[in-house]
Parts: sequence; structure tokens; C-alpha cells
Amino acid sequence: MASIVAELLFIPAPGVGHIMSTIEMAKALVNRDQRLSVTCLLINPPYSVFALTAYLKSLANNTIKRIRFIELPQDPTPPKLNPKAPATSFYEFINSHSKYVRSIVADMLNEAGPCRLVGFVVDILCTGMIDVANDFNLPTYVFFTSNAAFLGFKLYIETLCVDQGQDVIELSNSEGEIVIPSFVNPVPMKVYPALYQAQDGLDFLKSSIGKMRKAKGIMVNTFLELEPHAINSFYETNFPPVYPVGPVLNLDGVARKADDMDVLSWLDNQPPSSVVLLCFGSMGSFDKLQVKEIACGLERSGYRFVWSLRRPPPPEQSYEVLPDDYDDPGVVLPDGFLERTSETGKVIGWAPQVSLLAHEAVGGFVSHCGWNSMLESLWFGVPTATLPIYCEQQMNAFEMVVELGLAVDLKLDYKMNVFNPDGKMVVVTAEEIETGIRRLMEDENVRRKVKEMSDVSRATVVEGGSSYASVGRLVQDIMSNIT
Repeated sequence: MASIVAELLFIPAPGVGHIMSTIEMAKALVNRDQRLSVTCLLINPPYSVFALTAYLKSLANNTIKRIRFIELPQDPTPPKLNPKAPATSFYEFINSHSKYVRSIVADMLNEAGPCRLVGFVVDILCTGMIDVANDFNLPTYVFFTSNAAFLGFKLYIETLCVDQGQDVIELSNSEGEIVIPSFVNPVPMKVYPALYQAQDGLDFLKSSIGKMRKAKGIMVNTFLELEPHAINSFYETNFPPVYPVGPVLNLDGVARKADDMDVLSWLDNQPPSSVVLLCFGSMGSFDKLQVKEIACGLERSGYRFVWSLRRPPPPEQSYEVLPDDYDDPGVVLPDGFLERTSETGKVIGWAPQVSLLAHEAVGGFVSHCGWNSMLESLWFGVPTATLPIYCEQQMNAFEMVVELGLAVDLKLDYKMNVFNPDGKMVVVTAEEIETGIRRLMEDENVRRKVKEMSDVSRATVVEGGSSYASVGRLVQDIMSNIT
């Protein structure tokens, strides 16, 4: 075997979806070329979350060939997360680790041996680290954990702000539609991410895209066959090269809890494609009123279900604590719901989502439309009904339903500002839930398209596939950094 000569420094953001897909990307690179190795710097999250803690523990216990993990120290008093400026304060929290990164890089560059540090790979939320890489004259690649259409949206908004001096805040709060080069259809303002309707979020967008312009390349967790229009839209810009490298998925899921086996055993006894899975990500939870509407709609639909129901954090801690499992979900569900649905449904806490989507009994997925979840649903050929909650999820829902025809519209513009629980809430009614679930389970056209895209998503990452070729070009570029 050839000796290892090129080492990459990976810096993922401390969020479940971000860190899992980033580490899968690291695995894909080292598996592709024996001359590559990775040092991954782990930032402890500013909040506690079961899945992330379990996953980080599993990394410590599992040796991955040519990938090592270093846990970064944290300042005794790290920057506080500010609910009034969530994006900026999170960015400051990440950047507070820069001095520790500088120290590690200096040590790596001084080490004698066959390894040569040839570049950084940073998460979209860690673009401040590009300045650290530049201090050492090292190139940076950004791993964009969402889709190409959304990257195009961010680039377009930054251009409107910086180059054209438009009042984007006013635009974002208007009615009507906006024409964005990375989307085929005009995008309705109702799906514009709430995060970027405030100055704090807009400042973060401008800063991160400005930093990304200094990168040597952008890896996007998507594939050419899924987003041909969005990917091609970058060829007419002066943005760094975009490499579609997906789907990059953690198909092992996270460490399981004992009661996960209970729900999987229950699924073993259900007919194929008969069960609806409702799961809303690590930050997805609903108030009591919305929970009751979901329960009523679910019961009225008559379909079998598995529902991952999480308890919202207390309002005063909404930015410091993530949703947790209920000790007794019956306290928020309609009277008698658990008894009436005991044969046809399961209400659980944190869900082993990958294991559930992979199960042949699961035939539909009501989702918050996080991008990892969308890619998992396509991989396993399970159609989605959209119930987006925060960040870019409304745009993901719009892309999946309107642009690609790979999901059904339960609600495209549901928004819950998880960083501002006092904000105005919209309630999705039981009727909307029931109608959405029926369409999800009965729309044969969407089901057929999702099955076809499932085959494509699996073919694209193996030899001869477009993402396989894209990763090959990326590796060539990385190896060219050895001087």
C-alpha cells in the first residue's frame, strides 16, 4: 500500500445532522484514495442532545482506518447563545475555538513524518475557520450539508445585498414570488426561511457566503440526477467549483435504545408499505394544541403509524436545551388516543429513523424536511409528506414537492421559530393532517417517482455514477495541493 501523504483537517458543526454526514464524507474520501487521511476536530455542542452524545461516544469506541478524532477544548466561559441573535451568537461560539485549531495545526505542520497537511474541510456553519486555514496558507473546501438549490438561494441573496444594495429584509417580508437562478420555478415568499428575515440571520448569510468565496471548492450533499438545474446554475457564476458528492448518508443510524427493538419488532408484524412514520428531527417538537391536531388527523386517516413525539424545552430554555422524550406521552395526547390506536400505532420518543425508513412495512414519511432526512427517504424509496419547521426546511419542502415531484404537500409554509417560541404560531389542522396522510399513502405517481430516484441515488455513488466521478475530481484537486 502506498504511504499516506495527504492529510485533511475536518471541522464539522456540533449538530446531529451536520456531524454525521461530515464524517461520512471523510470516510468516502479516505476509502477512495489510500494516500488520504483525516483528522477530525470535534466541537462540544453548546446544548445537550442524546443522539449526538451517543454518536460521539460511538466514534470514540470505533476505530475508522486513517481517521482520527480530536476533541477541542472549550473556553471556561464560552460565548453565550443569544435567542435574539441565534445565527451570530452560534457563529461566535464556533469561532471561539479558533485558537485551539491554530495550535493543533501548528503542531501538525511541525511534525516530521510521511503525513502532509494539505487542507481544511469545514462545515457551512464553520466558515469562520477559513481565516485560520488562510493564516497557514492552506486551501479550504466547504462541505455544504444541504442541497444545491438552497446554496444557490444563499448565493443569490448575498449578491442582492452586497452587489446590488437591495433591502432584502423588506423583500423577504413581502408577498408574491422571487426568481432565483438555482430554482426552475419562481419561489413563493411564504417559503423564505424565517432565519434570514431578520438582520442577524442575514448578516450570517452574507458572512458565510463571503467566506465561501475564498474556498477552493464546495462539496454539496446532492447528486446531479436529483438537481441538474441547480447544479448547472453555478457554472455561470464566479463561485468556487461545486462538487455534487451525495447522497452522503450515515446508514448505520445512531446508537439505539433498548425500546427501539420494540417498535422494530412491531413493524415486523405489519403489512408491507402500510405504516406512516412521523419524525421531525433533533429540534422538532410541537405544543400541546398542535400535538392534538396531529393525533386527531392521524387517527381519522385510519392508517397504521409510528410517531416520534418529543417534548419541547421550557420556553425560557428554548435555545439552550433540545427537545426530549416524554415520560408519559399520554399527558399531551387526546383522551383515549393511545388505547384506541394500540393495535394500529406506536408513539415513541427519539426514533432510529434510518432503521425505520429501511423497514419494508414503512410506506410513507411525514417529515420536517431536513435535507439528510430527504436523502434518506429517497435512498429507501419512501415518499414524504412535508411539514417543515425551521431554517431552510420550507425551501426543501418546496423543492421536493414543486420542483422535483418527489413529495406531497401536507404543508409547505408551516413555520415554527424554534429560537423564538413567542413568535406567531400557525396550527396545522387535523383535516390538513388527515388529507396529507391520505395523499402520501395513495399518490401512486409520487410513489413511482420516488422508487425510481431511489435506484438512481444508489447508482450515483458507485463506480460509473456521477457522484463517484465528482468525488474522483475532488480527490485529484486535493492531491494537487501537495507541493
